[in-house]
Amino acid sequence: QVQLVESGGGLVQAGGSLRLSCAASTRTFSSYTMAWFRQAPGKEREFVALSSWDGGKTDYADSVNSRFTVSRDNAKNAVYLQMNSLKPEDTAVYYCAASRTMSPRGASWYIYWGQGTQVTVSS
Repeated sequence: QVQLVESGGGLVQAGGSLRLSCAASTRTFSSYTMAWFRQAPGKEREFVALSSWDGGKTDYADSVNSRFTVSRDNAKNAVYLQMNSLKPEDTAVYYCAASRTMSPRGASWYIYWGQGTQVTVSS
Protein backbone atom coordinates (compact mmCIF):
# COMPACT_ATOMS: atom_id res chain seq x y z
CA GLN A 1 0.00 0.00 0.00
CA VAL A 2 1.32 3.44 -0.96
CA GLN A 3 0.14 6.56 0.79
CA LEU A 4 0.29 9.86 -1.07
CA VAL A 5 -0.07 13.20 0.68
CA GLU A 6 -0.42 16.44 -1.27
CA SER A 7 0.37 19.88 0.05
CA GLY A 8 0.88 23.40 -1.22
CA GLY A 9 -2.59 24.32 -2.36
CA GLY A 10 -4.23 27.60 -1.50
CA LEU A 11 -5.79 30.81 -2.76
CA VAL A 12 -3.89 32.85 -5.34
CA GLN A 13 -4.71 35.69 -7.70
CA ALA A 14 -4.81 35.16 -11.43
CA GLY A 15 -1.30 35.35 -12.86
CA GLY A 16 0.23 34.04 -9.66
CA SER A 17 2.11 30.85 -8.90
CA LEU A 18 1.84 27.88 -6.59
CA ARG A 19 3.97 24.80 -6.05
CA LEU A 20 2.26 21.59 -5.11
CA SER A 21 4.10 18.74 -3.44
CA CYS A 22 3.21 15.10 -3.07
CA ALA A 23 5.01 12.88 -0.58
CA ALA A 24 4.90 9.12 -1.02
CA SER A 25 5.34 6.47 1.65
CA THR A 26 7.06 3.74 -0.32
CA ARG A 27 10.59 2.47 -0.78
CA THR A 28 9.82 1.70 -4.40
CA PHE A 29 8.80 5.24 -5.36
CA SER A 30 11.19 5.28 -8.31
CA SER A 31 9.30 2.41 -9.92
CA TYR A 32 6.10 4.43 -10.35
CA THR A 33 4.92 6.86 -12.95
CA MET A 34 3.62 9.83 -10.97
CA ALA A 35 0.88 12.11 -12.23
CA TRP A 36 -1.24 15.05 -11.25
CA PHE A 37 -4.96 15.19 -11.92
CA ARG A 38 -7.52 17.80 -11.02
CA GLN A 39 -11.24 17.98 -10.53
CA ALA A 40 -13.28 21.15 -10.62
CA PRO A 41 -16.79 21.35 -9.14
CA GLY A 42 -19.31 19.67 -11.42
CA LYS A 43 -16.61 18.36 -13.76
CA GLU A 44 -14.87 15.06 -14.27
CA ARG A 45 -11.38 14.44 -13.00
CA GLU A 46 -8.86 15.35 -15.69
CA PHE A 47 -5.23 14.65 -16.39
CA VAL A 48 -2.82 17.52 -15.77
CA ALA A 49 0.76 16.24 -15.96
CA LEU A 50 2.93 13.20 -15.41
CA SER A 51 6.52 12.21 -14.84
CA SER A 52 7.99 8.86 -15.79
CA TRP A 53 9.80 6.86 -13.14
CA ASP A 54 13.10 8.68 -13.65
CA GLY A 55 11.74 12.04 -14.72
CA GLY A 56 13.05 11.46 -18.21
CA LYS A 57 9.64 11.77 -19.76
CA THR A 58 7.01 14.32 -18.88
CA ASP A 59 3.61 14.90 -20.40
CA TYR A 60 1.13 17.73 -20.01
CA ALA A 61 -2.47 18.48 -20.81
CA ASP A 62 -2.74 21.12 -23.52
CA SER A 63 -4.50 23.45 -21.09
CA VAL A 64 -1.45 23.68 -18.80
CA ASN A 65 1.44 23.12 -21.20
CA SER A 66 4.07 25.87 -20.91
CA ARG A 67 2.56 27.08 -17.61
CA PHE A 68 2.97 24.03 -15.37
CA THR A 69 6.09 21.95 -14.72
CA VAL A 70 6.17 18.52 -13.13
CA SER A 71 9.29 17.22 -11.44
CA ARG A 72 10.25 14.53 -9.00
CA ASP A 73 12.95 13.74 -6.47
CA ASN A 74 13.26 9.99 -6.04
CA ALA A 75 15.65 10.41 -3.14
CA LYS A 76 12.90 12.23 -1.25
CA ASN A 77 10.00 10.13 -2.56
CA ALA A 78 8.33 13.28 -3.79
CA VAL A 79 6.77 14.72 -6.90
CA TYR A 80 6.06 18.39 -7.51
CA LEU A 81 3.88 20.56 -9.72
CA GLN A 82 5.05 24.11 -10.29
CA MET A 83 2.10 26.15 -11.53
CA ASN A 84 2.72 29.55 -13.06
CA SER A 85 0.47 32.09 -14.76
CA LEU A 86 -2.52 30.62 -12.98
CA LYS A 87 -5.97 31.25 -14.36
CA PRO A 88 -9.39 31.08 -12.68
CA GLU A 89 -10.14 27.98 -14.75
CA ASP A 90 -7.27 26.22 -12.96
CA THR A 91 -9.38 26.23 -9.80
CA ALA A 92 -9.84 22.61 -8.71
CA VAL A 93 -8.83 19.97 -6.24
CA TYR A 94 -5.47 18.63 -7.35
CA TYR A 95 -4.56 14.99 -6.80
CA CYS A 96 -1.33 13.13 -7.21
CA ALA A 97 -1.45 9.52 -8.28
CA ALA A 98 0.90 6.60 -8.86
CA SER A 99 0.88 4.03 -11.62
CA ARG A 100 3.00 0.98 -12.39
CA THR A 101 2.26 1.48 -16.08
CA MET A 102 4.62 3.52 -18.24
CA SER A 103 3.37 7.10 -18.58
CA PRO A 104 -0.38 6.69 -18.98
CA ARG A 105 -2.78 9.62 -19.10
CA GLY A 106 -5.87 7.67 -18.17
CA ALA A 107 -6.94 7.85 -14.54
CA SER A 108 -7.89 4.17 -14.54
CA TRP A 109 -4.20 3.23 -14.82
CA TYR A 110 -3.41 4.86 -11.48
CA ILE A 111 -3.71 2.61 -8.47
CA TYR A 112 -2.80 4.95 -5.63
CA TRP A 113 -4.27 8.39 -5.03
CA GLY A 114 -3.81 11.15 -2.55
CA GLN A 115 -6.63 12.97 -0.80
CA GLY A 116 -6.16 16.12 -2.86
CA THR A 117 -5.31 19.73 -2.21
CA GLN A 118 -7.52 22.67 -3.11
CA VAL A 119 -6.25 25.32 -5.51
CA THR A 120 -8.38 28.43 -5.93
CA VAL A 121 -7.47 31.14 -8.41
CA SER A 122 -9.31 34.42 -8.07
CA SER A 123 -9.85 36.79 -10.99
